[in-house]
Amino acid sequence: MKVGLCGLGDRLGYLAELFRNEIPGFDLVAYADPAPTGLRRIGADRVRRMTGYASLERMLDGETLDLVMIGSPNRFHRRQLSLVLAAGVRAFCEKPVVTSEEQTFDLLEQLRGRDADCVIVGLVLRYAPLYVDLANLVESRVLGDILSMEASEHIEPAHGAFFFRDWRRKTSLSGGYLLEKCCHDLDLYAALVKSRARRVASFGDRSIFTERYRHLDREPVYRRRASRWRGTDSPFSGDADIVDRQVALIEYENGAKLCFHTSLHAPDESRRFCIVGSEGMAEGDFARGYLKAHRAVSGDRVFEADYRDDEVSMHYGAERRMAADLTRHFESGAPLPVSVLDGLKAGLTALKIDESRVLGQIVDLKDVWARFDALAERPIAAPGNGRRPRRG
Repeated sequence: MKVGLCGLGDRLGYLAELFRNEIPGFDLVAYADPAPTGLRRIGADRVRRMTGYASLERMLDGETLDLVMIGSPNRFHRRQLSLVLAAGVRAFCEKPVVTSEEQTFDLLEQLRGRDADCVIVGLVLRYAPLYVDLANLVESRVLGDILSMEASEHIEPAHGAFFFRDWRRKTSLSGGYLLEKCCHDLDLYAALVKSRARRVASFGDRSIFTERYRHLDREPVYRRRASRWRGTDSPFSGDADIVDRQVALIEYENGAKLCFHTSLHAPDESRRFCIVGSEGMAEGDFARGYLKAHRAVSGDRVFEADYRDDEVSMHYGAERRMAADLTRHFESGAPLPVSVLDGLKAGLTALKIDESRVLGQIVDLKDVWARFDALAERPIAAPGNGRRPRRG
């Protein structure tokens, strides 16, 4: 399988090298990036055999590829996906897939008549062993009907400062913090309840990464993570327009409820959740690596597991599981647990949550889903039935 990389940042370099080591025949042959920073993640011997291009167009013209992995800043995803699909090449796109409602509908138009798996989406948490076990608990009815959920993602100051020094601090480039970072979470919980958001409400703003707290800038922790493209020196510079704290409420179409909270300045990172059902409750934390479930009436513990043993995957063991699933998918057409349509739904949900935050009112998604369904119901083949990449 001949693979080209577009937007070779640190994340894509790490992921491409992991795939190269884990997926048979995954051959990195080229990259398109005028200033690649992720080459350090790829083995030196492989880098010497790769051809570098200044643009995606030149790479598509100069190479015969089976897959293009897109890891560029979010703003460029839609255009780059369009070029890759028009060239008849399958794409792997990091989340979020696109950054606006109109881009969502535009991509749905381009997907018309194509196999749904012509775009593989990097919603990596769907592959995390913890989430696989949680989904199995839900599917096996251990929890009964899911009634309500609470979840959070809190990141440490060094991580939060990275967002406020990197290109991600600009909504025009990232689509906003919730879309960039938490579309993972929105996808996970929608998948658990097998439903979409019907109404959303949200509050959030910049509380700590502002001029008011510039005196904290002397602390080295705020520069622990390097900023690169369109970076700024200080996370307290005041030129960011993303939030550093946000809460969101979601009412799903099937009646389930979610309360979600995220903060970018927490001393101990966590990604917690509590799922309350008619028959039981499950709670856990991706960052701390545990999951347990109890019966509602008896209180008996029916499941407990620890997930803190993976030293390779960045996301709680998910990358390795994703590589294994992709191997089966490429070799036999086995379905993947998450599709481009799932990624677009999670993105739309994040965008409407931010719309609620900006407007200061509850936002109804009825019309959005009606438009989405009208496009998605047009012929889009089921995942797993498309042309598989050649081997070698």
